Amino acid sequence: MPTIAQNIQEIEKQLQNRARLIAVTKTKPVEILQETYQTGFRRFGENKVQEMTAKHDVLPKDIEWHMIGHLQSNKVKYIAPYVSMIHSVDQFKLLKEINKEGRKNNRVIHCLLQIFIAEEETKFGLSETEATEILESAELTSLTNIKIVGLMGMASNTEDNEQVRNEFRHLKTLFESFKKYEKENVQMLELSMGMSGDYPVAVEEGSTLVRVGSAIFGAR
Repeated sequence: MPTIAQNIQEIEKQLQNRARLIAVTKTKPVEILQETYQTGFRRFGENKVQEMTAKHDVLPKDIEWHMIGHLQSNKVKYIAPYVSMIHSVDQFKLLKEINKEGRKNNRVIHCLLQIFIAEEETKFGLSETEATEILESAELTSLTNIKIVGLMGMASNTEDNEQVRNEFRHLKTLFESFKKYEKENVQMLELSMGMSGDYPVAVEEGSTLVRVGSAIFGAR
């Protein structure tokens, strides 16, 4: 059975420097993260604030923590001191809360707007209209402790590769069109799309960050 290090190496070889890998460590014990860290890997993604904070407290402080799960406003304060990027901003209210906590911690927190691109009702995310309203909002300019650095999306959970490709392509088109809103605290740099089952397609369609768990650590 391949080791974690071999899996990471294999995925990074496939990415060919076109996208950066985030190891999705949710539900994995600290020992596994320690082992991953010892391979030289530093980019970890978590879905739950409580789990991320518990791991952050005991692991080395040069880890880049990515919040990739649904985030409630009242939980932002726990991750604001250290989180590297929040991928799952799906409300303007949440953005304002991140800004508030960023100011308290004297940090500018990098955020991605999560866009709803799938055909499943269970996925969170903004519609194109809602994302446009945020980017066009006069109030956005006053949020100096956040920086919107791109978009995130999750494709439908389907065997139909063409559908997945179209959903990623749609997000990439949106990403390009949103460049017209760039200003001090908005810069379209990152496109977070692709997970264990579909990251090769996501990279072909322009992803810069892939969130991979089971292809590194094995099925849950």
